[in-house]
Amino acid sequence: MILITGATGLVGAHLALRLVENNESVRAIYRNESAIAKTKKLFDGYGKLNLFSQIEWIQGDITELPQLTHAFEQITQVYHCAGLISFDPADEELLRKTNIEGTANVVNLCLSFEIQKLCYVSSIATIGNSPIAKIPCNETHEWNPELLHTDYAISKYGAEMEIWRGYQEGLSVVIVNPGVILGPYFWETGSGELFTKVAQKFPFYTRGATGFVGVDDVVQLMVQLMEKPISGERYILVAENLTYEAIVKQIAGAFAVEIRWILIANWMLWTAWVIDFFLGFVVGKKRVLSKQLVRTLSENEHYSSEKISKELNYSFVPISTVINETAQLFKKN
Repeated sequence: MILITGATGLVGAHLALRLVENNESVRAIYRNESAIAKTKKLFDGYGKLNLFSQIEWIQGDITELPQLTHAFEQITQVYHCAGLISFDPADEELLRKTNIEGTANVVNLCLSFEIQKLCYVSSIATIGNSPIAKIPCNETHEWNPELLHTDYAISKYGAEMEIWRGYQEGLSVVIVNPGVILGPYFWETGSGELFTKVAQKFPFYTRGATGFVGVDDVVQLMVQLMEKPISGERYILVAENLTYEAIVKQIAGAFAVEIRWILIANWMLWTAWVIDFFLGFVVGKKRVLSKQLVRTLSENEHYSSEKISKELNYSFVPISTVINETAQLFKKN
């Protein structure tokens, strides 16, 4: 039986669908009933609602070891997709607890229950910068602790250290480092907000660039990596490196909406950071910007998926195709 943490998120829900379609026995962890409803809606959207009942749901939290222990009984493989994404500096402690301590709990239980293999969904945020400007970042580039990182990136890097600890203690592991993951049915969180905002004709974009990938590619590659005798490796999953401007304009094109675009210059980003800081400090408004995030939105980072493309002979779906298909499902639902 296969266990999925984070099965109520974009990657975990698509992974659950893929596995049950392959007639795998799947157990999934959830924290509340409303979260399960999101995954059920995804199955229904794809016309696969009949397969939803094949998932065995167990209530639990990766930060609560007693709750988590029961979920590992009779499990052979684990996909660890659960994690917290936040760029609010006030969430630093919660990020560490969820992403680092939660991952440590998963690793410890994998070792205790002698799990055959663990796949962890990390992020390109943990990939080190390329020492040469024109060479894309790859798996050999090491994390530099002297650089300024978001609390989210630090927590994901700490989580990876827990995975490597498990590997050193005899656990078979593989890590995937996706770029920004695009996909349907989670319109209010993560990259899904891009589609929602563009559909509402939100006109702003920044100069930055980063790696993007479709959720189906991420899921398919995770399954392939778990099926192959690969352990102790990490893989960047990026279909294309694109500017944020290119992404939002492609989404607008898929929606056939005309928008008078407004570039948010770097000085505007820093002004927004000051306002965000003030509102957070004085009014208690949840922060959405940090110094590190402002830098990320204005930087041009490029990533290479050459390693996994060569090893698995894999071709990624073009981002334009991902955007068009996701936009069609947005309009349909």
